[in-house]
Amino acid sequence: MLERCTLCPRSCGINRTKGQLGFCGADDKIRIGLASLHQWEEPCLSGTNGAGTVFFCHCSLRCVFCQNHDISGREAAKTGIITDISGLADTLLSLQEQGAHNIDLVTPTQYSAQLAQAIPLARSRGLLIPIVYNCGGYERVETLKMLDGMIDIYLPDFKYFSSYYAERYSAAPDYFDIAVEAISEMVRQTDIPVMDADGLLRSGTIIRHLMLPGLAGDTAQILRTIASRWGSKVLVSLMRQFTPCTDLADYPELTRRLTDAEYEDACFLMEMLGLEGWTQDAESISESFIPHFDGTGVFSCKQAELPH
Repeated sequence: MLERCTLCPRSCGINRTKGQLGFCGADDKIRIGLASLHQWEEPCLSGTNGAGTVFFCHCSLRCVFCQNHDISGREAAKTGIITDISGLADTLLSLQEQGAHNIDLVTPTQYSAQLAQAIPLARSRGLLIPIVYNCGGYERVETLKMLDGMIDIYLPDFKYFSSYYAERYSAAPDYFDIAVEAISEMVRQTDIPVMDADGLLRSGTIIRHLMLPGLAGDTAQILRTIASRWGSKVLVSLMRQFTPCTDLADYPELTRRLTDAEYEDACFLMEMLGLEGWTQDAESISESFIPHFDGTGVFSCKQAELPH
Protein backbone atom coordinates (compact mmCIF):
# COMPACT_ATOMS: atom_id res chain seq x y z
CA MET A 1 0.00 0.00 0.00
CA LEU A 2 2.91 2.37 0.72
CA GLU A 3 4.34 1.63 -2.74
CA ARG A 4 1.64 3.86 -4.23
CA CYS A 5 0.21 5.75 -1.31
CA THR A 6 -3.45 6.75 -1.40
CA LEU A 7 -4.11 6.57 2.35
CA CYS A 8 -5.39 10.15 2.60
CA PRO A 9 -7.60 12.20 0.24
CA ARG A 10 -4.50 13.77 -1.35
CA SER A 11 -3.86 10.38 -3.04
CA CYS A 12 -0.29 11.38 -3.92
CA GLY A 13 0.46 7.94 -5.37
CA ILE A 14 4.14 8.20 -4.39
CA ASN A 15 6.32 5.23 -3.40
CA ARG A 16 7.04 5.79 0.27
CA THR A 17 9.13 2.61 0.47
CA LYS A 18 11.66 4.31 -1.83
CA GLY A 19 11.97 7.31 0.45
CA GLN A 20 9.60 9.50 -1.55
CA LEU A 21 7.62 12.01 0.51
CA GLY A 22 3.99 12.74 -0.17
CA PHE A 23 2.05 15.88 0.74
CA CYS A 24 2.14 14.81 4.40
CA GLY A 25 5.93 14.52 4.42
CA ALA A 26 6.08 10.90 5.65
CA ASP A 27 8.04 8.05 4.10
CA ASP A 28 7.63 4.41 5.12
CA LYS A 29 9.16 4.91 8.60
CA ILE A 30 6.88 5.41 11.60
CA ARG A 31 7.89 8.62 13.32
CA ILE A 32 6.42 9.62 16.71
CA GLY A 33 6.85 12.88 18.61
CA LEU A 34 5.58 11.76 22.01
CA ALA A 35 3.83 8.87 23.77
CA SER A 36 2.50 9.73 27.21
CA LEU A 37 -0.51 9.96 29.50
CA HIS A 38 -2.54 13.04 28.61
CA GLN A 39 -5.10 14.73 30.86
CA TRP A 40 -6.47 17.29 28.42
CA GLU A 41 -8.77 15.22 26.24
CA GLU A 42 -12.54 15.08 26.76
CA PRO A 43 -13.47 13.88 30.31
CA CYS A 44 -14.74 10.51 29.03
CA LEU A 45 -11.31 9.86 27.51
CA SER A 46 -8.94 11.36 30.08
CA GLY A 47 -10.75 10.01 33.13
CA THR A 48 -8.57 10.01 36.24
CA ASN A 49 -5.39 8.47 34.81
CA GLY A 50 -5.27 10.08 31.38
CA ALA A 51 -5.51 8.96 27.79
CA GLY A 52 -2.51 7.10 26.39
CA THR A 53 -1.65 9.53 23.61
CA VAL A 54 0.67 8.73 20.72
CA PHE A 55 1.47 11.89 18.76
CA PHE A 56 2.49 10.92 15.23
CA CYS A 57 4.69 13.18 13.12
CA HIS A 58 3.46 14.66 9.81
CA CYS A 59 -0.08 15.44 8.67
CA SER A 60 -2.14 15.48 5.49
CA LEU A 61 -3.51 18.96 6.29
CA ARG A 62 -1.68 22.29 6.38
CA CYS A 63 -3.47 24.14 9.17
CA VAL A 64 -1.74 27.50 9.55
CA PHE A 65 -2.74 27.65 13.22
CA CYS A 66 -1.68 24.08 14.17
CA GLN A 67 -0.71 23.76 17.84
CA ASN A 68 1.36 20.67 16.98
CA HIS A 69 3.28 22.47 14.23
CA ASP A 70 6.62 21.28 15.62
CA ILE A 71 5.88 17.75 14.40
CA SER A 72 3.10 18.11 11.84
CA GLY A 73 4.85 19.57 8.78
CA ARG A 74 7.22 18.16 6.20
CA GLU A 75 10.14 19.38 8.31
CA ALA A 76 9.04 16.88 10.99
CA ALA A 77 11.42 14.41 9.33
CA LYS A 78 14.03 16.01 11.60
CA THR A 79 12.03 15.40 14.79
CA GLY A 80 10.55 12.54 16.78
CA ILE A 81 11.61 8.94 17.22
CA ILE A 82 11.56 6.30 14.48
CA THR A 83 9.99 2.97 15.35
CA ASP A 84 8.63 -0.09 13.53
CA ILE A 85 5.50 -2.26 13.78
CA SER A 86 6.77 -4.16 16.82
CA GLY A 87 8.02 -1.02 18.52
CA LEU A 88 4.70 0.72 17.97
CA ALA A 89 2.85 -2.26 19.46
CA ASP A 90 5.14 -2.15 22.50
CA THR A 91 4.58 1.60 22.83
CA LEU A 92 0.83 0.99 23.06
CA LEU A 93 1.34 -1.75 25.64
CA SER A 94 3.60 0.51 27.70
CA LEU A 95 0.86 3.15 27.89
CA GLN A 96 -1.61 0.49 29.07
CA GLU A 97 0.87 -0.56 31.77
CA GLN A 98 1.08 3.08 32.91
CA GLY A 99 -2.67 3.05 33.54
CA ALA A 100 -3.99 4.73 30.38
CA HIS A 101 -7.75 4.42 29.96
CA ASN A 102 -7.35 4.13 26.19
CA ILE A 103 -4.84 4.41 23.36
CA ASP A 104 -5.24 7.84 21.74
CA LEU A 105 -3.67 7.84 18.26
CA VAL A 106 -3.16 11.51 17.35
CA THR A 107 -2.89 12.39 13.63
CA PRO A 108 -2.52 8.73 12.58
CA THR A 109 -3.74 8.90 8.97
CA GLN A 110 -0.36 8.69 7.23
CA TYR A 111 0.52 5.60 9.29
CA SER A 112 -2.83 3.82 9.01
CA ALA A 113 -1.33 0.98 6.93
CA GLN A 114 1.23 0.28 9.68
CA LEU A 115 -1.44 0.64 12.36
CA ALA A 116 -3.50 -2.05 10.63
CA GLN A 117 -0.61 -4.38 11.53
CA ALA A 118 0.47 -2.90 14.88
CA ILE A 119 -2.97 -2.89 16.52
CA PRO A 120 -3.64 -6.65 16.04
CA LEU A 121 -0.05 -7.34 17.15
CA ALA A 122 -0.56 -5.29 20.32
CA ARG A 123 -3.87 -7.06 20.97
CA SER A 124 -2.12 -10.43 20.65
CA ARG A 125 0.43 -9.25 23.23
CA GLY A 126 -2.23 -8.26 25.73
CA LEU A 127 -3.61 -4.84 24.80
CA LEU A 128 -7.15 -4.63 26.19
CA ILE A 129 -8.09 -0.94 26.37
CA PRO A 130 -10.03 0.92 23.64
CA ILE A 131 -8.28 2.41 20.60
CA VAL A 132 -9.05 6.06 19.75
CA TYR A 133 -8.44 7.36 16.20
CA ASN A 134 -7.87 11.09 16.80
CA CYS A 135 -7.73 12.79 13.41
CA GLY A 136 -8.35 15.98 11.46
CA GLY A 137 -11.47 14.61 9.78
CA TYR A 138 -9.80 14.66 6.36
CA GLU A 139 -9.91 10.90 5.73
CA ARG A 140 -10.50 8.48 2.86
CA VAL A 141 -13.44 6.17 3.47
CA GLU A 142 -11.44 3.30 1.96
CA THR A 143 -8.71 3.78 4.57
CA LEU A 144 -11.24 3.87 7.39
CA LYS A 145 -12.80 0.64 6.12
CA MET A 146 -9.37 -0.99 6.29
CA LEU A 147 -9.41 -0.23 10.04
CA ASP A 148 -12.98 -1.42 10.61
CA GLY A 149 -13.08 -3.56 13.75
CA MET A 150 -9.76 -2.23 15.07
CA ILE A 151 -10.91 1.23 16.17
CA ASP A 152 -13.27 1.55 19.14
CA ILE A 153 -13.59 5.32 19.26
CA TYR A 154 -13.30 7.88 16.48
CA LEU A 155 -12.36 11.43 17.45
CA PRO A 156 -12.42 13.49 14.23
CA ASP A 157 -12.22 17.24 13.86
CA PHE A 158 -14.94 18.86 11.79
CA LYS A 159 -13.14 22.06 10.96
CA TYR A 160 -14.88 23.93 8.16
CA PHE A 161 -18.14 24.35 6.31
CA SER A 162 -16.77 26.92 3.84
CA SER A 163 -14.42 25.73 1.11
CA TYR A 164 -12.86 29.21 1.12
CA TYR A 165 -11.69 28.93 4.72
CA ALA A 166 -10.74 25.28 4.27
CA GLU A 167 -8.41 26.25 1.44
CA ARG A 168 -7.09 29.41 3.07
CA TYR A 169 -6.26 27.84 6.43
CA SER A 170 -5.66 24.12 5.64
CA ALA A 171 -5.00 23.85 1.86
CA ALA A 172 -8.02 21.56 1.53
CA PRO A 173 -10.90 23.19 -0.38
CA ASP A 174 -12.75 19.85 -0.52
CA TYR A 175 -12.59 19.47 3.26
CA PHE A 176 -16.32 19.63 4.04
CA ASP A 177 -17.43 16.98 1.56
CA ILE A 178 -14.53 14.68 2.50
CA ALA A 179 -15.19 15.07 6.23
CA VAL A 180 -18.93 14.39 5.91
CA GLU A 181 -18.29 11.10 4.11
CA ALA A 182 -15.52 10.13 6.51
CA ILE A 183 -17.51 10.88 9.67
CA SER A 184 -20.49 8.97 8.27
CA GLU A 185 -18.24 5.92 7.92
CA MET A 186 -16.91 6.40 11.45
CA VAL A 187 -20.45 6.52 12.83
CA ARG A 188 -21.37 3.43 10.81
CA GLN A 189 -18.49 1.54 12.39
CA THR A 190 -18.97 2.64 16.00
CA ASP A 191 -22.76 3.09 16.22
CA ILE A 192 -24.13 5.01 19.23
CA PRO A 193 -21.72 6.00 22.03
CA VAL A 194 -21.33 3.52 24.89
CA MET A 195 -20.07 4.62 28.33
CA ASP A 196 -18.98 2.34 31.16
CA ALA A 197 -19.96 2.67 34.83
CA ASP A 198 -17.09 5.09 35.45
CA GLY A 199 -18.17 7.48 32.71
CA LEU A 200 -15.42 6.42 30.30
CA LEU A 201 -16.27 6.04 26.64
CA ARG A 202 -15.86 2.46 25.45
CA SER A 203 -17.01 2.99 21.86
CA GLY A 204 -18.54 5.69 19.69
CA THR A 205 -17.70 8.86 17.79
CA ILE A 206 -16.91 12.29 19.25
CA ILE A 207 -16.84 15.16 16.76
CA ARG A 208 -14.59 18.05 17.70
CA HIS A 209 -15.03 21.55 16.35
CA LEU A 210 -12.39 24.15 17.15
CA MET A 211 -13.94 27.58 16.79
CA LEU A 212 -11.84 30.14 14.93
CA PRO A 213 -12.11 33.89 15.53
CA GLY A 214 -14.55 35.58 13.20
CA LEU A 215 -15.99 32.32 11.86
CA ALA A 216 -19.14 32.12 13.99
CA GLY A 217 -21.25 31.62 10.87
CA ASP A 218 -19.10 28.70 9.76
CA THR A 219 -19.38 27.16 13.23
CA ALA A 220 -23.18 27.48 13.10
CA GLN A 221 -23.28 25.62 9.78
CA ILE A 222 -21.05 22.86 11.18
CA LEU A 223 -23.28 22.40 14.23
CA ARG A 224 -26.40 22.30 12.07
CA THR A 225 -24.79 19.73 9.80
CA ILE A 226 -23.90 17.51 12.76
CA ALA A 227 -27.44 17.75 14.13
CA SER A 228 -29.11 16.97 10.80
CA ARG A 229 -26.81 14.14 9.69
CA TRP A 230 -25.84 12.29 12.89
CA GLY A 231 -27.74 13.82 15.82
CA SER A 232 -27.77 11.56 18.87
CA LYS A 233 -25.44 9.04 17.23
CA VAL A 234 -22.45 11.25 18.09
CA LEU A 235 -21.11 13.38 20.91
CA VAL A 236 -19.83 16.89 20.21
CA SER A 237 -16.86 18.71 21.69
CA LEU A 238 -17.15 22.45 21.02
CA MET A 239 -13.69 23.87 21.61
CA ARG A 240 -12.72 27.46 22.43
CA GLN A 241 -9.01 26.80 23.00
CA PHE A 242 -7.77 28.51 19.83
CA THR A 243 -4.44 30.12 20.72
CA PRO A 244 -2.30 32.01 18.17
CA CYS A 245 0.99 30.13 18.48
CA THR A 246 2.40 30.14 14.94
CA ASP A 247 3.51 32.88 12.54
CA LEU A 248 0.18 34.30 11.39
CA ALA A 249 1.46 37.47 9.74
CA ASP A 250 -0.36 36.50 6.54
CA TYR A 251 -3.56 35.76 8.47
CA PRO A 252 -4.10 38.82 10.69
CA GLU A 253 -7.70 37.81 11.33
CA LEU A 254 -6.40 34.84 13.34
CA THR A 255 -4.11 36.81 15.64
CA ARG A 256 -6.73 37.10 18.37
CA ARG A 257 -8.60 34.69 20.59
CA LEU A 258 -12.33 34.10 20.63
CA THR A 259 -14.55 36.55 22.43
CA ASP A 260 -16.85 35.31 25.17
CA ALA A 261 -19.84 36.35 23.05
CA GLU A 262 -18.69 34.31 20.04
CA TYR A 263 -18.34 31.17 22.12
CA GLU A 264 -21.48 31.66 24.20
CA ASP A 265 -23.61 32.08 21.06
CA ALA A 266 -22.24 28.81 19.68
CA CYS A 267 -22.90 27.03 22.97
CA PHE A 268 -26.49 28.28 22.89
CA LEU A 269 -26.96 26.97 19.34
CA MET A 270 -25.45 23.61 20.28
CA GLU A 271 -27.98 23.34 23.12
CA MET A 272 -30.87 24.43 20.92
CA LEU A 273 -29.96 21.75 18.36
CA GLY A 274 -30.06 19.09 21.07
CA LEU A 275 -26.43 18.09 20.62
CA GLU A 276 -24.84 16.33 23.58
CA GLY A 277 -21.19 16.63 24.54
CA TRP A 278 -18.81 19.15 26.04
CA THR A 279 -17.94 22.83 26.03
CA GLN A 280 -14.81 24.48 27.43
CA ASP A 281 -14.24 27.21 29.97
CA ALA A 282 -11.81 30.08 29.57
CA GLU A 283 -8.93 28.30 31.30
CA SER A 284 -8.55 26.08 28.21
CA ILE A 285 -7.00 29.04 26.36
CA SER A 286 -3.30 28.56 27.03
CA GLU A 287 -0.15 27.39 25.31
CA SER A 288 0.61 25.35 28.45
CA PHE A 289 -1.78 22.71 27.07
CA ILE A 290 0.57 22.05 24.12
CA PRO A 291 2.87 19.04 24.76
CA HIS A 292 6.64 19.06 24.34
CA PHE A 293 7.45 16.66 21.52
CA ASP A 294 10.74 15.16 22.69
CA GLY A 295 10.15 11.50 21.78
CA THR A 296 9.34 10.48 25.34
CA GLY A 297 7.72 7.07 25.77
CA VAL A 298 8.39 5.70 22.29
CA PHE A 299 9.92 2.25 21.77
CA SER A 300 12.46 2.91 19.06
CA CYS A 301 13.55 0.38 16.43
CA LYS A 302 16.55 -0.57 18.56
CA GLN A 303 14.35 -1.18 21.59
CA ALA A 304 11.87 -3.08 19.45
CA GLU A 305 14.50 -5.64 18.55
CA LEU A 306 14.73 -6.83 22.14
CA PRO A 307 13.12 -10.24 22.81
CA HIS A 308 9.61 -10.27 24.29
